[in-house]
Amino acid sequence: MIKIAYFINQYPKVSHTFIKREILALEKQGVAVQRIALRGWEDLTIADSEAIELAKTQYVLQHGFLPLAFAAIKLLINYPKLFVNGLWLATKMGLHSDRLLPFHWIYFLEACQVTQWLKESGAHHIHAHFGTNSTEVAMLAHALGAPQYSFTVHGPEEFDKPQFISIKEKVSRASFVVAISSFGKSQLYRWIAYQDWLKVKVVHCGLEPEFFAGEALALPQVKRLVCVGRLCEQKGQLLLVQAMKHLTDKGVEFELVLAGDGEMRSEIEELIDQYHLKTHIRITGWISSDQVRQEIQAAQALVLPSFAEGLPVVIMEAMSLHRPVLTTYIAGIPELVRSQVDGILFEAGSVDAIVDAIQHFLSLSDIEKVEMGQKAYARVIKRHHIDIEAKKLVEHFINAIKTV
Repeated sequence: MIKIAYFINQYPKVSHTFIKREILALEKQGVAVQRIALRGWEDLTIADSEAIELAKTQYVLQHGFLPLAFAAIKLLINYPKLFVNGLWLATKMGLHSDRLLPFHWIYFLEACQVTQWLKESGAHHIHAHFGTNSTEVAMLAHALGAPQYSFTVHGPEEFDKPQFISIKEKVSRASFVVAISSFGKSQLYRWIAYQDWLKVKVVHCGLEPEFFAGEALALPQVKRLVCVGRLCEQKGQLLLVQAMKHLTDKGVEFELVLAGDGEMRSEIEELIDQYHLKTHIRITGWISSDQVRQEIQAAQALVLPSFAEGLPVVIMEAMSLHRPVLTTYIAGIPELVRSQVDGILFEAGSVDAIVDAIQHFLSLSDIEKVEMGQKAYARVIKRHHIDIEAKKLVEHFINAIKTV
């Protein structure tokens, strides 16, 4: 049995349920998975169903920095050369980063603790999610004597500042790197060395069979759309509120649910008040994955006017629940959603495009909306079954371990 250590910034986390799905699918295929996270034990927003995952996870920062300092001293005494090389690598990363150098020295201390745990557990490989600081810690741990590492790039952050997070260096030192879409793969090609292109593997995020197994709930009669995601600049909710104002002025009546919370909530609420749309728009705040599912099922479609994405898991979830998706022509989205087949694609950053897409969708008959949802369901099952994707990942892990 191979043992893979997963290193994540925060785990479990409501918005990162796809990581839990991946871990459980790997275990289903006989892989032992060691969970390591920086934080997550203190998260009050996680559901009771996540308690098992919380109990299985080791938290680097749970007991403060003293254990990290002890781990660093131990490494310095026993492996002084590795210690110096690792510290220099952390310093070099900090010199080119948009984060101050002391942050990278903290990552180094975190890597000292992670290295100690990996040696004690006998893990064969370490895998990180997101190519930011979590991957840096995995890379530093490898430099300190831990097993080789790989990581999954989701975007858009990795594509927005590849040089500041030293994506080229991280890929160069990794055994392989996962992109969740062909678009993500192409963006990595832009910034890494040509000889490292073969390291980039496409493995989709997936949904467990339970998502696909349930019967489709009947299309709700109320004309309601749901937008799921953090209330932030890149998700485009302000444009969505503007679009609703245009539509209500034209006499097009529907409800909109903004499922989530975030740093732009106050601005969005101010715009809703300004347009007198409080009776039309509801903001849920942070909700659990089960509640997200319920909100999607209570809507006729998901609408996501994002400016920047990787390939949102919520699109997969909506399609698996037989709901069409109205979203933008960006990143990896068109690889999954086919306009006028599984949903409607529209130009990013355009209020008029959102208005046209919503108005067109609401004008469809119930039969046409249901047919669109059925095609969305068939499409996502074919491309995003977690067991199929996890099997690909296992093969990459095995091949990486064999080359050591």
